[in-house]
Amino acid sequence: MDDGAWRHATYGWQVPGRTRFRQRYSGLSGDSQVVHSILLIDDNPMDVELTLRAFQQNRVANPVTVARNSEEALAWIPRWESGESKPAMILLDVNMPRVNGLELLKELRTHAVSANIPVIMLTTSSTGRDIETAYEHGANSYIVKPVDFEKFRDVAEQIRHYWTVLNVPAP
Repeated sequence: MDDGAWRHATYGWQVPGRTRFRQRYSGLSGDSQVVHSILLIDDNPMDVELTLRAFQQNRVANPVTVARNSEEALAWIPRWESGESKPAMILLDVNMPRVNGLELLKELRTHAVSANIPVIMLTTSSTGRDIETAYEHGANSYIVKPVDFEKFRDVAEQIRHYWTVLNVPAP
């Protein structure tokens, strides 16, 4: 990491079985601030690694917590209800076994604690019915994962920038 403006930035990715660079971000101005995490819900280890690599190359300071299926994702609800910090956003895949991402999204929206967390569908599915259902269930955005890594890296940076820098979250 260079010694310039990002000197205080550290990165955190939590993947089941290992943790990379798990630290806090102290802010570019020196004022301590908490950077909310990103919850990535995806059952495909290759897609998870691709997303984490894209965030790392974009120097994303938000810790990324990975849930490998809907059950792991739903386990966060009681934790948030008991006061744990909610993520700045949820990145959610559509195509998952048992309970797919669309059904998970519908369930997340029924809980007061997760109803206002921005959910970005980040998936390979480009079917019109999946897109329509996602928005019907309360998705904030629907993005089809680009196949090319360079394009995916750009998409990851745009997602991060909009949802964690520009967007003003609900209280």
